Formats: sequence, C-alpha cells, structure tokens
Amino acid sequence: MSAEALDHAHDHAHGHDEHEHHHKDTFITKYIFSIDHKMIARQYLLTGIVMGIIGVGMSMLFRMQLAWPEESFKVFSFFLGEKFAPNGVMTNDIYLALVTIHGTIMVFFVLTAALSGTFSNLLIPLQIGARDMASGFLNMVSYWLFFTSSVIMVCSLFVESGPASAGWTIYPPLSALPQAIGGSGAGMTLWLVSMAIFIASSLLGSLNYIVTVLNLRTKGMKMTRLPLTVWAFFITAVIGVISFPVLLSAALMLIMDRSFGTSFFLSDIYIAGEVLHYQGGSPVLFEHLFWFLGHPEVYIVLLPALGITSEVIATNARKPIFGYRAMIMSMIAIAFLSTIVWGHHMFLSGMNPFLGSVFTFTTLLIAIPSAVKAFNYITTLWKGNLQMNPAMLFSIGLVSTFITGGLTGLILGDSTLDINVHDTYFVVAHFHLVMGISALYGMFAGIYHWYPKMFGRMLNKNLGYIHFWVTAVCAYGVFFPMHFIGLAGLPRRYYTNTNFPIFDDLQNVNVLITTFALVGGVFQLVFLFNFFYSIFYGKKTVQNPWKSNTLEWTAPIEHIHGNWHGEIPHVHRWAYDYSKPGHDDDFVPQNVPMKPGEEQLHH
Repeated sequence: MSAEALDHAHDHAHGHDEHEHHHKDTFITKYIFSIDHKMIARQYLLTGIVMGIIGVGMSMLFRMQLAWPEESFKVFSFFLGEKFAPNGVMTNDIYLALVTIHGTIMVFFVLTAALSGTFSNLLIPLQIGARDMASGFLNMVSYWLFFTSSVIMVCSLFVESGPASAGWTIYPPLSALPQAIGGSGAGMTLWLVSMAIFIASSLLGSLNYIVTVLNLRTKGMKMTRLPLTVWAFFITAVIGVISFPVLLSAALMLIMDRSFGTSFFLSDIYIAGEVLHYQGGSPVLFEHLFWFLGHPEVYIVLLPALGITSEVIATNARKPIFGYRAMIMSMIAIAFLSTIVWGHHMFLSGMNPFLGSVFTFTTLLIAIPSAVKAFNYITTLWKGNLQMNPAMLFSIGLVSTFITGGLTGLILGDSTLDINVHDTYFVVAHFHLVMGISALYGMFAGIYHWYPKMFGRMLNKNLGYIHFWVTAVCAYGVFFPMHFIGLAGLPRRYYTNTNFPIFDDLQNVNVLITTFALVGGVFQLVFLFNFFYSIFYGKKTVQNPWKSNTLEWTAPIEHIHGNWHGEIPHVHRWAYDYSKPGHDDDFVPQNVPMKPGEEQLHH
C-alpha cells in the first residue's frame, strides 16, 4: 500500500475517532457491545479464563479416577450427579465425556481463542500504530460468536444423555451415529453446533487481523520493523484462514450424516445385530479433514505464544532479539510445513507405507525452523542483563518445554517408531508439553507483561513467582513420567487399567502424576487471586513499566477509543534497539528519530 494511501487511511481513522467522541458511551456500548479492540481483548481474556477453569477442573476429576480407579469420591457426586457418579464412583461413560470436553475446551476455547483473541486484539493496533482494527464491528461480532459457542459447549455438559464422548477428535462412527453411545446423542449435536459457530468467529477474527496488519500500519512501520508478536499473530491468522474452513466442512458433513441420512463417513455399520443402511462412506476421510486443521491447529496455538516470548525475552534481556529475519522466516516455514504434515496422525489408518514415508520426511523437516527459534531464544538470553520478572520466567519456561516436547515429536513423526507408541500416554505427554504447556506459558507471560496496558495496574510480583515455580515443577511432574508409562504401553483414554495385570506396576506412577496435577491445578488459584485482586487494588502502573521499545507503551495509560491523543506516532527504527551504543538509556522506542550518523542495526 502506498504512503499516500496509508496517510489517507490514518486521517480517516483519526476523523472516525473524533466522531466517536461526540456521543457518550453507555455501560452497554462500553463494556458489552464494545467495538474498541482493547475492551474486546479483555472480554476474550475473561471468557477464556472461565473456560480454562472448567477445562482444568475436568482434568483434575479424571486424573483422580485414573489414580484411584473405582474409588468413591463425594466430589464426583457433587459435580457429576448420581447418574454419572452413583455413590461417588465415576462411570466409564462420563470419563470419556470429561476427556472429550477437556480437550475441546483447552485446545479451541482457551489456547486458540483466549490466547490469539486476547493478544491479537490488544497488540496489533497498538504495536502497528493504528486507531483500531480494520472493522470494529466485525471484531465485536467475532467475540460474541466465540461467547455464544462457549455457552453452547458448556450447555452440552447438562444434556441428560451426557456430553459428547467421541474424544476431542470426534472420530466417526461414535460422532456420526446418535444411537452409538449415550454421548453420541444431543450432547454431540451441541458440540458440532458450538464448533461451527466457533470456526465462524475464528475466521472473522483472522481476516480482521490480516487486513489490519497489511493496511493500517503507521508511517515508517515497514513489515521489517514489525515486532515479532505482530508477525506471529499475522502468520497465525493466515494459517487459520487456510485450515479452519476444512474442519467446518467436516462438521457440516457429520451433521448431515447424523440427521439427514447421508453417509460421507459411514459404511457397513452394525448395531446390536441390526444392519444400518449406510454404505460407501469412509471414516478415514474424516480423519484427513480433521487433521488438515488439527495439525496446523498446533501452530495456531503455539505461534502467538512464541511471538509473545520473543518480545518478553528481548525486553527483559535488554538485548536486540537475535536473528530477527531468521525468526520471521522460521515462522513462515512452520506455517507452510504445518499444512502438509497432517498424515503423521494417521500412520495406523492403513496408509500406504510410501505415503507414510513422505509424511515422515515433511514432519521431521519442521524440526529445522523450530530449532532456529529455540537457538535464537537461547542466543538472545546469552550474556543478557536478565530481568527475572514473572513474564520472563514463563518465557524461559516456554523455551524449555518447547525443546523437551519437541524432541519427543521426532519419535512420533517417524512412522516406524510411532507405530509402537501410538495411542499411548507417550503421545499425551508429547503434545501437552509442546503445545499445551508451552502455549499456556506464553499466555501467562503475555498476561504478566501486558497486564499494565490492559488494566492500568501491576500484578503482584511475589505471587507471580509462586505461580511460576509451582506450575513449572508440577507441569514436568505430570508430563515427564507420562513418557515412561507410554513407552511401557499404557493406552490413553481407558478409564481404568485394573483389567490388565500387565499394567499393575504402573499404578503408582499414575498416583504420582495425579498428585502433581492436583497441586498444580489448585495453585492456579494463586494466579486467579492475583489477577482479579490487582484489577481493583494493584499498584498503579507508570507509562512504560518495562522500559520497552514498542509503540503500545507510548499510548496513554487511560483507555481512549483511538489509542493516542492527537497524531499517531511515526516509526523510525525496528522494535529491538536495546542497549544500543550512543544512547543514554538501554532502550530506544520506535518513535524516537535516528540520530545523525546513527547506524541502523542489521537484522
């Protein structure tokens, strides 16, 4: 876009901003149906926190079942009711439903919507120097679609026949036949409706992010001067636009199989001796459609966290980020490769061995850009003047889990090795570390770092330290031992292994894992207390508490619709001029003009 067009866009945005202030916002227009990206970011975050509490609570319930199978717990009766926990003993039906909804909520509603929705909304306009998103109205609509899908997903928990129980991957025939099991009925229908609305929300959001980054950058903000956070959100949005519609098509075809007599995914089905009329479909087709989203989804979850980590590490190491362009190229490479590796989830589906070797090659190839990112983080930290605040600790924790979780991906990406540990706890351990815990660490780092920008107050640092150390110890305490019980052959998704004497010796490990899970889950209350208490009683923030270079810290502390009073700041340098010779301070904000003869850092 030409400079003239950019200036025109900003003049228009500024005029729009002036127009906005002619009328007084009511409570509803300011806090509920807001079109201000900063308020919408807070709405995403608070909704995501509520969904996260539900998702983590479910995991604590089914971990108790795995550690002490068929034991009676009053907490089961309280949360699950007598139907699904008679006399406090969890039934196998509700166990599978808990695993299904836990996975769905954490992957889509917390790690996708809450992470991307919060920080893309908050940071893209502020860091590129824009008044707001390209379309504030579409932004509002995307949030309310997300909220609606969240409500429908929670409502599915109260269906009489039980919530969806086909696993978060909802493979047919369990998801395609309403009569298959209790959790295949109305709960499954609500799951599909919820996900269809969720995908519409994600697509609207992603298109908005892409248009905003491409068209509304302030004067001087070239693509090569964008902070790595904005690059990460931009590339994530592109992946979402490419892959989410495929899951939508799969969900719509599932709905047609369930309700309208088609057989896209069903063939030669018998139930209780009765031959059903379906023929010609293939459940493997559904696997292809699901994983074409499912694997890019890993990076839709992970890339925003990696972008946040880049910003937090550079700021708190007081050093320029190492290999800026290499970091961008690695994210683009990850985005491309992630869309052509979905078949490694299907090595046991009867895939042609040659095709399996192709997917093995492309999967192992993704280790190269991932390693580039890991090495660049480590090199940025090396000999830096490290400020060990909670955001920095969570960012370093992400680097750790990204590496340890990624290494086990080399085993699962190789078809010969994967066959031996497929559908065991080894897989659970791998993807929770590389995707779940890493993305959560990135989300926590982002909250600790940008909380002052969101709420105008500081989080309590000492509570942040407690939160990090207990979470870090418990996360490895849960998922490190899982690798070993997976290598021993323990299958996932079984609600008890007492029928298999071969696994009796592993029961103590399950008790250990559950103990760490319960402690880690309870200590998230420290974070929740810190978060909500600080909104009202936290120490008031200063303009630029972390002495950071990016444009959001030049905006006033009080939230105004339009971000800046008067003219938008212009950009004269990249975002990582930390500890630059010739300057009095160890940071130089992007809107500070270059001195005569000052060298532009080569990056």
